[in-house]
Amino acid sequence: MRREMESVAHQDAAEYYQGDEKGEPLDFFTPVVARERLHPNFAKVAEQEGFSSARGIIKPMMHWYEDPDGNFVEQFQTTGFDARIWELYLFAAFTEMGYQIDRAEAIPDFTCKSIGIEFCVEATTVNASREGPLSTVPQLDTDEGRIAFMREFMPLKYGSALHTKFKKKYWEKPNVKGKPLVFAIADFQGGASMIMTRSALHTYLYGYDYDWHKDEAGCLHIIPRKIEKHSWSTKEITSGFFNQPGAENISAVVFNNSGTISKFLRMGMLAGFGSPRVVLTRIGTAVDHDPNAAEPIAFKHNVNSPNYSETWVEGFDVFHNPNALHPLEEWMLPGASHHWLLPDKQMRSLTPDWHPLGSMTYISVNESAPVEAN
Repeated sequence: MRREMESVAHQDAAEYYQGDEKGEPLDFFTPVVARERLHPNFAKVAEQEGFSSARGIIKPMMHWYEDPDGNFVEQFQTTGFDARIWELYLFAAFTEMGYQIDRAEAIPDFTCKSIGIEFCVEATTVNASREGPLSTVPQLDTDEGRIAFMREFMPLKYGSALHTKFKKKYWEKPNVKGKPLVFAIADFQGGASMIMTRSALHTYLYGYDYDWHKDEAGCLHIIPRKIEKHSWSTKEITSGFFNQPGAENISAVVFNNSGTISKFLRMGMLAGFGSPRVVLTRIGTAVDHDPNAAEPIAFKHNVNSPNYSETWVEGFDVFHNPNALHPLEEWMLPGASHHWLLPDKQMRSLTPDWHPLGSMTYISVNESAPVEAN
């Protein structure tokens, strides 16, 4: 997909027409609202040199992306920027996996089709609460606060977003009935939250947390611990999303904490988009495949390096529902990391050789280099 975007990015708009389009191609970047209403991150992507590679790789998507709701552009430019970036990321990832994306119906967000395969995806995001019990976030500068954030607060946030989608019963819709249904969730709570809350999601989904210790020989032992509920302030929910009545209709929950504008920055640079004065540095952690490793591997990568590589699916996690009526098979989402809860309540994971768990991308602009936009 990256090569295709690069090759078509500068074609005339007429080159994209096939005769079956419903209206004009979308224009993501021409403002449709007053400047004071623009989301600050949209303004950065649309205008700043440091974000030019993201802008460059998003523009070709305008010619392929359908908008059945009719409000994508306005939301992308304003309050829905994060949610729409997450949808664009999913569009790119599923396309990279080889799927035709059907967005003829407004609900659910995507129907992914290939030979003999069809499944539906509904996207949602975790966002900061402006009022109510979840508007007060635990302090992350203390051990007690960090524990409360991961064990109580974030499971509540994930649970709230998933339950909002769950109660709409998408599986009863004619275009979804009988097909695997996937909820795709991302954390846009704010700050660095998204790179640290992955474990809070699977704790809530399965209702288990894990303690560990190493024996005298250095072998790692993992002990499942049942979680009954999550509570913060005056709000409380039962743990174990997949265990609630009706959840058998959800085949899996997928997650990628790198499905943000930083992914578009890096993938855009790899495709040759953006100003050559921009330098991107990626710092994060990745899975350590040593069976006795208790901590991830730290990494620091120069995205400008000719040796740097990345895919859209990189960092993609699939949490399979053990009770699913229509299971999602592992091979249906190639390149992702897949997770299952076993009968003994241990987690089984099939993870690619390289699987980042979280990262930050730092942008710098070499002011002494000549300006040469593309």
